[in-house]
Amino acid sequence: MLKRRGFFFPSYDIYGGVAGLYDLGPMGSLMMDNMISIWKRRFVSGEGFLLLDSPSLAPEAVFANSGHLEKFSDHMTRCTVCGEPFRADQLLEGALDNPDALKEEELEKALRENLVRCPVCGGELGPVEEFNLMFKTFIGPGTGRPAYLRPETAQSIFLDFSLLFRFNRERMPFGVAQVGKGFRNEISPRQGLLRQREFHMAEGEFFFDPLTSGYPPFSKKADMEVPLVPGDGRGKQVRMRLFDAVSSGLICSEVLAYFMGITFDLAVELGIPDSFMRFRQHLETEMAHYARDCWDLEVLTVNGWVEMVGIADRSAYDLERHMEGSGQDLSVLRRYREPLMKEQINIEVNMKELGPLFRGAAGEVSDAVSEMDPSDVEDILGSGKSLKVRISSGEVEVPRSAVSVRRSVVKVSGERFIPHVVEPSFGLDRLMVAILEHAYSEEEEEKGEGEEEVGEGPYAVLRLKPEIAPVKCGIFPLMNRDGLPEIAGNIDMSLRGKGLMTHYDASGSIGRRYARMDEIGTPFCITVDYDTPKDGTVTVRDRDTRLQKRVAIDVIPETLSGLISGSLYFPDL
Repeated sequence: MLKRRGFFFPSYDIYGGVAGLYDLGPMGSLMMDNMISIWKRRFVSGEGFLLLDSPSLAPEAVFANSGHLEKFSDHMTRCTVCGEPFRADQLLEGALDNPDALKEEELEKALRENLVRCPVCGGELGPVEEFNLMFKTFIGPGTGRPAYLRPETAQSIFLDFSLLFRFNRERMPFGVAQVGKGFRNEISPRQGLLRQREFHMAEGEFFFDPLTSGYPPFSKKADMEVPLVPGDGRGKQVRMRLFDAVSSGLICSEVLAYFMGITFDLAVELGIPDSFMRFRQHLETEMAHYARDCWDLEVLTVNGWVEMVGIADRSAYDLERHMEGSGQDLSVLRRYREPLMKEQINIEVNMKELGPLFRGAAGEVSDAVSEMDPSDVEDILGSGKSLKVRISSGEVEVPRSAVSVRRSVVKVSGERFIPHVVEPSFGLDRLMVAILEHAYSEEEEEKGEGEEEVGEGPYAVLRLKPEIAPVKCGIFPLMNRDGLPEIAGNIDMSLRGKGLMTHYDASGSIGRRYARMDEIGTPFCITVDYDTPKDGTVTVRDRDTRLQKRVAIDVIPETLSGLISGSLYFPDL
């Protein structure tokens, strides 16, 4: 039904398709745009996050320093007979709990002990090895500058941190949001739309001072009860207030718990029933290389519990790695309430003495000495020991007369630190699939007045929330004559001119037209009938209740806007 009604198409289908790649059709594209708009309203407008849009391609150095080149991988095994590759942990699903938490040697042992064979030909499986999930390419002609398609949108936010911090007038805390494509070269994509090689992501990076006690907005979510599955390996679900989860140390901070709370609320707003959601904490063995604590918002689907959003405390990992890799200072100043008088110890090097002695290497020697701990240098000078440093040519001894340590008392207004980060990361495609699954129902076809039963049985209805529905309103002339199409066409153009997506349909019975709209989740339909030219009213029909109300044409735009936003309730019209 999703393919027939234009939500998803297999990519490159006329050439046989490619596993893990899908097109968003006309309805899917509109629905995705609506989901992104709601996400931005929550994080950009609601939480005040800055918005960033950066390239999908990044040079190799970015991912070498972020840890993705080394650690962003899955475990792969190949059939020794047909050569087909498989993700090793997926072959053990159903046989073991959390097989994705196992290491290479543990996976190999488990595959042997469970007598797992190739699902394609029944052949014996080969050794398990790590497979990096990033797509590699090159910038410019030749192979001069390796690059990768980004597996997440987050890294460019970290690279632009200093610019964003200054743009934000150097105020902490603050958040940055980005919506875009991510790319992961999955070993053997399956579960259809839930695991793709190119997908939509919506991520936020919230920067804060780890020494700040508490997070004031958390008070709005502290009493919120959510289902939690702690990462203790037992898999037992508990319901707990977020306040209690933080107080007990189960959730590592108020900042992390706050974003778990607003993520849960947003999923409900998008159309996921709260009884089908839970937060699962990552086990130590499955924690991402950058995470201090991580919780997945999972939704129960026909495929079991599926991760939709990951909310991770990334600590200062990313900024520290990029500081080290780039040589750029990504720290910020933590200002004291009142300036403090502090003693400073500085190393002073006499270049006039080092120059003649070390010639071209004098600068390197000076840098090496300056990088030493001043207290250590002071101890060495005071003990009479020789001062030795290592430079590119080897170890050299520095005359003690060329180095001195000076102590002074200075007024200090603050100290530098590297901010910590909490990241809510939404997988929008799989979230869309879950929303569609939970919105799906079947109904008997509805008849218009005077119409006979068609006898084709039930049809699909997508009970999408009005705000994310691709089409907001169907516009129908009751008959395709007597001036009714002209009136319906004018209403259609008027609503489109006000930004409401509509669909004009004059073909078939009213019942069939309702059914076509219900299948794509259209929440409201307007019918222009023979009373319309007389009294200036039309019939408005509600998808979920099938109630119908007469509404004046001149108030249709504001009425529909109110129904879509939820400020109006259909039975009260």
